[in-house]
Amino acid sequence: MTGRMKRLVSAVCVFALCTGMSMNVHATAIDDAKKKGQELENQKNAAQSQKQSLTDQINSIVSEMQKTQDKLTAKEEEIDQKEEELTQAKIDENDQYESMKKRIVFMYENGNAQWLETLLSSKDITDFLNKAEYVSEMSSYDRDMLTEFQNVVKKVEKQEAALKKEYSELSELQTQLNDQKDEVQKVLDATNVQLADLEKQIGENAANLNKLIAEAQAAAERQKQAAAAAAASKKNNGTYVTPGPSVVSGNGTFTHPCPSGYITSYFGEYRSPSDPAHKGMDFGTGGQAVPTYAAAAGTVVIAGWSNSAGNWVVINHGNGLVTKYMHHSALCVSAGQTVSKGQQIGLTGTTGNSTGVHLHFQVEVNGIAVDPRTYL
Repeated sequence: MTGRMKRLVSAVCVFALCTGMSMNVHATAIDDAKKKGQELENQKNAAQSQKQSLTDQINSIVSEMQKTQDKLTAKEEEIDQKEEELTQAKIDENDQYESMKKRIVFMYENGNAQWLETLLSSKDITDFLNKAEYVSEMSSYDRDMLTEFQNVVKKVEKQEAALKKEYSELSELQTQLNDQKDEVQKVLDATNVQLADLEKQIGENAANLNKLIAEAQAAAERQKQAAAAAAASKKNNGTYVTPGPSVVSGNGTFTHPCPSGYITSYFGEYRSPSDPAHKGMDFGTGGQAVPTYAAAAGTVVIAGWSNSAGNWVVINHGNGLVTKYMHHSALCVSAGQTVSKGQQIGLTGTTGNSTGVHLHFQVEVNGIAVDPRTYL
């Protein structure tokens, strides 16, 4: 073989060798790319699966929270109605009691001292009515009056027991909603997802979740306030703070219930779909707890806790006139107590359904809310 031929063969061999190596390298690169692509696809699928799992998990909790919130709202509305009924029953009880006392005083002053002696020696009205020898001497009117009063007392006792049960059920729902809120947070913590980032994953349910969390926090706060009020009532026998001196101000029939406050909402104002016409006047106090006063003399028929009104006081002034004072941070009167015009009854606060420190002052005539400015 000539030298020229040898060189040609060598070149061909070198070329073939290089081409083969190049093809092997290219094949390896393709395999690597395929593997890399598959890994990325697997990671993408895993991420989507994780996202779907989180979405399903959160949406499930949101659904349960919504059901609980709906039950809670219905229960609160039921309690509001029962509180109104109980309040009216206690007003009726107080009115009948006052009428009965006047009747007994009249009979005593006209020579029938046995009435007063029997009443004072009796353990309660039932015991008094059971003393047949005296009941038989009563007029038909007096017997009917006492029997009616006894029935009202029983009705009040029955309503109070029913309301106590309703509050127990309300507390359970509040706890349940708060637990569900905590469950959401645990899921988010476990997946390192922020609540603000959820909208990308669960869409419109994110806004609903934020609303439910806010409602859960508000319900938990009311539950905490109710427990504090119950503890204070038990410890202090219904008196939470020592009252200051009486204050009578203004030229109206009523003294101002919160002279240190300023009007933040008028009677009849639109507040919300659930409160289209405000039933009273609100007096803001700049975030400070200031004294509130009885607008007129009367009997305290309620001094305690309400889920919507917070720490509140209801005063019966007689002849169908009633005043209500809501959202106190503390009270200084108790149910059954007689108060004078301008006597301190509490301190302003933001308990119950309230968004700031203020006094909600409400005036009712025969159970109908009227504009307080008519009396101030």
